[in-house]
This record gives sequence, C-alpha cells and structure tokens, in this order.
Amino acid sequence: MQNTYANEVFVDECAAAAGADPVEYRLRYLTDPRGIAVLRAAASMAKWDGRPSPRKDQSGAIARGRGIAYVKYENARTYVAGVAEVEVNRQTGAIRCTRFHVAHDCGQIINPDGVRAQIEGQIIQTVSRTLKEELKWNRSRVTSVDWASYPILRFPEVPEVVMELINRPTEPPWGVGEPAACLPPPAISNAVFDAIGVRLRSVPYLPAKVVAAVKAAGAKA
Repeated sequence: MQNTYANEVFVDECAAAAGADPVEYRLRYLTDPRGIAVLRAAASMAKWDGRPSPRKDQSGAIARGRGIAYVKYENARTYVAGVAEVEVNRQTGAIRCTRFHVAHDCGQIINPDGVRAQIEGQIIQTVSRTLKEELKWNRSRVTSVDWASYPILRFPEVPEVVMELINRPTEPPWGVGEPAACLPPPAISNAVFDAIGVRLRSVPYLPAKVVAAVKAAGAKA
C-alpha cells in the first residue's frame, strides 16, 4: 500500500508538472497490455474527463475532484485500477468519497461473487483507513483502547463501489484478497489535488490536515 501511494501520487505529480491528463500520462509510458486494459476500463466506468489536474473552473464551498491509481500487484500478479470521486469542503476541510470505480484483472475468475465481495470490502475498509482511522499513543502506551471511540467510516459515509471484472480464462487465476486495498490512499489524494490543488502526504486525511495544507499552499503562492 505504501509503495503504491508513493508511486501513484508521484506519477500524478509528474502529469501535473507536464500539464497532462493523469490517465493519458500513465498510458503514455505503460506497455503492459493488461495494465493498459484496467486503466482504460476504470477511466471509462468513471466517465473520465480528460484534462490536467487540478480543476480550474470551481467555486463555492464544495469542490469536487477525481483521481486515479493503478497497481500491478507483484505478489499476486493481479492488475487493478481505480478512480475515486470526492467532495472537499473548503471551509471545514472535510473530505467525502462519494464513489469508487474499480477495474480488476486477476486472470481466470473462479468465483465472481467472491471477487466482488473481496473488492467491495477492501475499498470500504481502506477508504475508512484513508479518511478516518488512526491509532494513537503517548510516550508510554497506545491510547486507542476501545471501539466506541475509534474513528471509522459510518454507513451514510460509505461510497458507492462500482466494479468491472476482466475475466481471462486462458490465464492462471491469481489472488484477490489484497490488491484493491492499495488504491484508495493514492486515488483519494489525487482526487483531492484535482479538487483543491493541494497534496495530502499522510493518512488519515483529516479535516485539520486539509485546512493546514491549503494554508501552507496559500503562504507559498
């Protein structure tokens, strides 16, 4: 997950520096046909509007953005791409992930319902980890000691998860249990950049971090 975050946010930064659309920029350098297929499928599902990030045409309290991430999961040889759609409150810094699109290629699919359940669970759990969950401690011990106060995504906050499974009957079946979980941190970070033009570098992406990043960006401008 950490490697995917570093890779995919860096690629997004390169695309922004080049004035290029993030999907087009990735496709420009990606040569693996299966990787290209999942990227195109995720972009198509999300009705991706090809343009550089960040958006320039937004006003009002709520800014909307989209971000993409891709991984070829080496431990499982599974290909996954995802697009996060987010809303960012400019005043409070609160982020809401409204929809997450996933294109998934694990070779031959043995149990489609099981694959869908795995992907949906990974996305919801990792969106929660990206936006809310945080283990806290002081100098002597862990202070996050109960589930009642532990921050976690609530049902009204769960994004819609949209999936496309790419079945390859002539390929070996590979793992599904972890690859999609790598997508939310970089995809949401890239979507926030698309919405408000700032990068978030550490999870969880709490409102205070968003406000601080916006202030820091304003001070540098």
